[in-house]
Amino acid sequence: MLSRVVAQSAGLTRSATTVLATQSRQMSFDLSDTQKEIQATTLKFAKEVLAPNAAKFDETGEFPWEIVRQAHSLGLMNPQIPEKYGGPGMSNLECALVVEALAYGCSGLQIAIMGPSLAVAPVYIAGTEEQKKKYLGALAAEPIIASYCVSEPGTGSDVAGVKTKCEKKGDEYIINGSKMWITGGGHAKWFFVLARSDPDPKTPAGKAFTAFIVDGDTPGLTRGKKEKNLGQRCSDTRAINFEDVRVPASNVLGAPGAGFKVAMEAFDMTRPGVAAGALGVAWRCLDESAKYALERKAFGTVIANHQAVQFMLADMAVNLELSRLVTYKAALDLDNGVKGSYNASIAKLFASDTANVAATNAVQIFGGNGFNSEYPVEKLMRDAKIYQIYEGTSQIQRIVISRMLLGHFAQTGSSRL
Repeated sequence: MLSRVVAQSAGLTRSATTVLATQSRQMSFDLSDTQKEIQATTLKFAKEVLAPNAAKFDETGEFPWEIVRQAHSLGLMNPQIPEKYGGPGMSNLECALVVEALAYGCSGLQIAIMGPSLAVAPVYIAGTEEQKKKYLGALAAEPIIASYCVSEPGTGSDVAGVKTKCEKKGDEYIINGSKMWITGGGHAKWFFVLARSDPDPKTPAGKAFTAFIVDGDTPGLTRGKKEKNLGQRCSDTRAINFEDVRVPASNVLGAPGAGFKVAMEAFDMTRPGVAAGALGVAWRCLDESAKYALERKAFGTVIANHQAVQFMLADMAVNLELSRLVTYKAALDLDNGVKGSYNASIAKLFASDTANVAATNAVQIFGGNGFNSEYPVEKLMRDAKIYQIYEGTSQIQRIVISRMLLGHFAQTGSSRL
């Protein structure tokens, strides 16, 4: 009814009023039948396969190859790869549903399965048809690993500070440097690599770096030891070293000198997926807490009857639902061709913070049991922390959001982007 009132007050015709009313009805927060099926199938796999194996792989740190193979056979690995290259061809929203459901089962196993998606993004964005057929096609055909290789020992969120260098000689580039915290680095068949191609420190970042696809068996590329991290321990994080690594010019991704832009656009594409992983953790925290609160008794009744616990559960539910809305919105923006970092950064920031608060509250609700590894929430708390760090810290997301907000306000006088 509001659309009719607004339209009539603006002097619009009845036909225009009808159009507005129809458009307003098209705004829906419901998933399609296909999306519901994708979510249900993935959640079933997460509950039956990932959750029962989570503790084992957390303790051993072993890479879960058998589970990765199962996920690939179900079409749950790299689901965004288009059908023309052999992939499932899921939308960004559908990929977010997959990540969320997998992370519900175990975010460490989820990142082992979906980690290659970050390497897929720059190839999808800037790759030639030949590069896409070769490298995306390989991921679609087999359960292999690819890695996004940008962070360095002294450079994480400050991508413009990358020190790894490349020099063009003939029809090859020679890469020297070291990367750090590379997810899946111990098993990657190929890497997305960012290197400085202009030695002049005054050259703007947008012209100073070149992006490459580097095959994992290239001479001079070596892999460091597997790092033992706080959480998500089975995802295989390592240093990757480059010593006179020769890469053919045909493996340059995008234009020479434009690698920084490729790397940043990849983040815009993948941050909703990272937010979806945090959603899965927060969702699992809420479910575990609600279940425990209805079973555990204190002061003569189940603790779910105590207002202190009820308020924590309510806060967890509120922030989970809000995180879910903005994450799905950011993913849908990508599907609708809306470019920009604003909603992607909001989703990544809010969902990451939500997961950490939810995990803290879950441990609190479990009390002493929450501090014990026999119960699932201590692992959820350890796993949650990384979401505030990788793919741009929560502080970096706040910088991105504020810069876009202020820039838009300066141009339009409005804070609504």
